[in-house]
Amino acid sequence: MFEKLVFTDENGEEEEFYVLEQTRVNGTDYLLVADDMEEAAQAMIVKDISKPRDSEAVYEVLEDENEIKSISAIFNELLEDIEVE
Repeated sequence: MFEKLVFTDENGEEEEFYVLEQTRVNGTDYLLVADDMEEAAQAMIVKDISKPRDSEAVYEVLEDENEIKSISAIFNELLEDIEVE
């Protein structure tokens, strides 16, 4: 069973995501999350940008193309049966 997280966007809208995998690179935590558990689910990589004073974890969607490629490669190795693009 995959852990389910609820993200709240800047407009206060909540959306549930399933955590498919997580990893830590150079002290930064990354999560591979999907909006559904179906084969063609929409997936994305988010990174933890929380500050020590934050009471809850704060994540942002990866947008830097080089960072996306390098973290996707790690998740592809960790999840042999799932391809991250």
